Amino acid sequence: MPLNGFTMNTVDGIETIIKRDGSVAPYDRERIANAIFKAMVSVGENDRTVADTLAAEVERSLREAYRPETVPSVEDIQDMVEETLMKNGRTRTARAYIIYRHDRARLRAARSLTFEVSDNIPYKKIYEVLLWNMSHACDSVASLNRVVARGEFGALAAAADRRFEEEISGAVAAVLGRIESLRLVIIAGPSSSGKTTTTLKVSERLERAGVQLCAMNLDNYFFSLNEHPRDEFGDYDYESPQALDLALINEHLDRLLRGETVKTPHYDFKSGTRRLDVHEMQIKDHQLLLIDSLHGLYGEMTRSVPVAQQFKLYVETLGQFRGEDGVFMRWADNRLLRRMIRDKHFRNYQPMQTLAHWHYVRRSELQHIIPFIGTVDYVINSALPYELPVLKAKLAGHIEPAIGEYRDDPRRQDAYIRAKRVCDLLTPLEAVADDSCVSPTSLLREFIGGSRYAY
Repeated sequence: MPLNGFTMNTVDGIETIIKRDGSVAPYDRERIANAIFKAMVSVGENDRTVADTLAAEVERSLREAYRPETVPSVEDIQDMVEETLMKNGRTRTARAYIIYRHDRARLRAARSLTFEVSDNIPYKKIYEVLLWNMSHACDSVASLNRVVARGEFGALAAAADRRFEEEISGAVAAVLGRIESLRLVIIAGPSSSGKTTTTLKVSERLERAGVQLCAMNLDNYFFSLNEHPRDEFGDYDYESPQALDLALINEHLDRLLRGETVKTPHYDFKSGTRRLDVHEMQIKDHQLLLIDSLHGLYGEMTRSVPVAQQFKLYVETLGQFRGEDGVFMRWADNRLLRRMIRDKHFRNYQPMQTLAHWHYVRRSELQHIIPFIGTVDYVINSALPYELPVLKAKLAGHIEPAIGEYRDDPRRQDAYIRAKRVCDLLTPLEAVADDSCVSPTSLLREFIGGSRYAY
């Protein structure tokens, strides 16, 4: 039923789609109609004409929501199908579609014990996360609410932070196992996965092991925003690796690893401007270069460094957490909540702006991050089950307005669907306004403030 492995025809306004593995395929409305029709048949409706009509409505919504040069993802299309079915009062069909979509994802994962299809993360890793959550009674809204009610929230926070520290230890051990051949450690991951805190913690552990480091923050290599085109909303697409000065990055990597001194740029996120030749930097022969970057897995990012000299560590919020409907929260939604708070506190960007911009984030992940996860050496789960009640409290009043504002805006249907999905998940969850139990060294502090680390 869901739209898997598209083989699609061109239609005015939409020519291609982004598949789950990040590849691009042609678009075909017939596949949407087939998916809707199968969902209808499963609930006893056999009218193909209705399915075709609904598919045409989905297509109109997609054309209104996405410009010709903007490529929707499979996730975007599936979300639009669900929303169209609900708007047309076909609740039973929508439920059948949602259930089948979820079941198909589980079947794809079960076909291989090496990789889980969703975002190319190893299935074994996801299973371990689920077991941890279940054993600590924090795998669902209901179970987490009971933790809060019993006064055990602080204990859960401490346990989750310890688990993350154990993952850091595992990653450091893996680096040390290859230390003789390495010159560069890359810490990569999608937006708001916690790369910066992970980088700082890995750095601390390696230094304690006697490995001298020289950290390089590639965020400073963003072009100034005035060098990027705006879309019809006045928004910038700075989620693409092309938003970074790849040529300068590779020049500096090559020179640094040859022992030369370079002056790296400095990027101010609040003003959206870059200054060149600011931070003097040099790598000694016995030092290890350490960088964190959204697009650290992207081949062109580090083409000047031999692959054998690189160690790639990937960070993602692999939370296995179910809402009241039994559906697992999307990892990207977890990161969206983090970023809404961080952007508000540290980047002069309001939560609704972050929400409206998120389609750029997810589309870039599908194209420029997920296809390369198979090349990583180590995966770290940065999801903290206790963070959701804290994030809910800090986002009070910021998500609900988006539902009303974007509901009838055809160009913002992706933001409306996302806001409604997140709101439905968080509504029955108990909020925790007092974050005093969150350690100053917790990864969560990267987003809510109060960290011991300087970001």
